[in-house]
Amino acid sequence: MNKQIIKNTLILVGITLIAGLALGLVYDITKDPIAKQHQLTKERACKSVFKEADSFDTEHALDVSKASEVLKEEYEGCSIEEVIPALDKDGTCIGYAMTVTCSEGYGGDITFMMGVTIDGTLNGIDFLTLNETAGLGMNAKEDNFKNQFQGKQAEKLDVTKNDSPGEDEIQAISAATITSNAVTKGVNAGLAYFRTIDGTKGGES
Repeated sequence: MNKQIIKNTLILVGITLIAGLALGLVYDITKDPIAKQHQLTKERACKSVFKEADSFDTEHALDVSKASEVLKEEYEGCSIEEVIPALDKDGTCIGYAMTVTCSEGYGGDITFMMGVTIDGTLNGIDFLTLNETAGLGMNAKEDNFKNQFQGKQAEKLDVTKNDSPGEDEIQAISAATITSNAVTKGVNAGLAYFRTIDGTKGGES
């Protein structure tokens, strides 16, 4: 009996070791392609929210370590992951491409890129991570929702279910108010952080 137990234990240990080695090998093989794909996705999102930019100065991305202090009260559940200067052909900063995450989506974290010009105009958004309900919250990726965030110049946007949203309002996705609120809250968090960036309209030093 004891020999059988030992034998079974050794077999299980062997299987575990082989599985661990296999997972490690798969990780080593896939980590670089995944990292490259992530970088390409981010680059496409930057260009999507800042079409007029000639380049993005990733080497001089802003320090966002204190972003949580700016957002901690009104925008709990939101975080600023990255703020990249958008440059024109002369190398002048014309705004920022900001990566924002809001944890209040129906399916969990929603991460998107948003563009804000130097004068505080919202240039648009593009999603990096969206795991909402198919046919409902996933419709946030559709242009009729995303395009509402283009050309807005407001300190804060509100979500409405009205068919004719006001200048500072975003029409909610039908049957997906949670997703609509989460995205809009994330955008508002990004705008709030933007106003603390030195050198922007209304910014602080």
